[in-house]
Amino acid sequence: MPTPRPGDDPGDVPRPRERRPSGRAPLPVAAAVATLWAAVVSYLPVALVLGGARFAEDAGSFGAAARLGLAGWLLGHGVPLQTDAGPFGLAPLALAMFAAWRLARAGVHVSRAIGARHHPTLGRAFVVAAAVGTGYGVLGGLAALALGGDGPTAAPLRALLTLAAFGALAALVGALRTTGALGSLARRTPPVLRDGVRAGVVAAFLLFAAGAGVAGLAVATGGGEAGDMIGAYRTGVVGQAGITLVSLGYAPNAAIWAVSFLLGPGFAVGTDTVVRTTEVSIGALPAVPLFAALPEGPLGGVGGAVLAVPVLAGMGAGWLLARRMVLSAAVRQAPPPGWANLLGAAAVGGPVAGMLMGGAAFFSGGPLGSGRLAEIGPSYWQVAAGATVVVLVGTLIGAVASRVVTRA
Repeated sequence: MPTPRPGDDPGDVPRPRERRPSGRAPLPVAAAVATLWAAVVSYLPVALVLGGARFAEDAGSFGAAARLGLAGWLLGHGVPLQTDAGPFGLAPLALAMFAAWRLARAGVHVSRAIGARHHPTLGRAFVVAAAVGTGYGVLGGLAALALGGDGPTAAPLRALLTLAAFGALAALVGALRTTGALGSLARRTPPVLRDGVRAGVVAAFLLFAAGAGVAGLAVATGGGEAGDMIGAYRTGVVGQAGITLVSLGYAPNAAIWAVSFLLGPGFAVGTDTVVRTTEVSIGALPAVPLFAALPEGPLGGVGGAVLAVPVLAGMGAGWLLARRMVLSAAVRQAPPPGWANLLGAAAVGGPVAGMLMGGAAFFSGGPLGSGRLAEIGPSYWQVAAGATVVVLVGTLIGAVASRVVTRA
């Protein structure tokens, strides 16, 4: 600052510039805006699909369609609904995945808004996740209250707690990546454990992709029957399109059931029923397009070859694990990883994949009323055990094969 000269007026002396605000938004405001936007974006497709199907039947009003959309929105987050036919708890996982993606983006936006970007501290990421989860839980409780007593209903406290946990976990993923805490945590993790977790996640994705392929093939094979079921509803083009979209909402569920089928435990489509490679006992089922893909009997002949798919998925994860460990060592100009590190990481991948697939199996099932369809989906602990064993064997074989080929 220039020195004042004699006779100068002190008011004429220039003063240092004041620093402008950094532009950071308060955490409550940022969390409220991002959470509300995530809820609206995930709710609108459900309301449009279910509301359009309802209007196609010339039944209900805009208010009833909006409440039906709220019911479907809550169901997509795992909140069971109470209906005249009993509890309805089979959540469409496609909607759950879409909502989780939007909440993860909300975690990213809130982290940026409060200036937590590139600040690798777990504390800030957890604060963002807690703020988003709290707001999302409040919206879930309000949605359950808005349902009232006409049509499907949901317990407000259950909706609040479920959506709060759902929102916090999804937002935590986005906040960890944005703040850099995830990378910092990974660098402090032992390399064997870090590589094993990555291999398990890759194996779980490969298993899910294999299940999606098998489920898609089964739907294509029974496409004529599924089309007849949709046409039998007599709801017009709009209603049939809505039924098709609802069926697509359950496509991830079908993929996970197919994984359970390939692993061996199979799944149930009602009480005292089972669908596995060695036995199919289902009985009469309602006219639901998703059920048109069910096998008519045990696999035999060439069809039994699909049972090798889970092992191949594990082998692929093990091969990629070994390749990545070798390339990472080359980048660091370090010697190739030893057999102990390689086999240790491959052994960790099996339990990780088992936990992921067991959790997916747990959320893929649920009741469709209190009658015969009260049990739908696979046994999560059997899927977890089967995936652990198969992926463990497959990753070990794939890792060893990749290392042998690389040395050769």
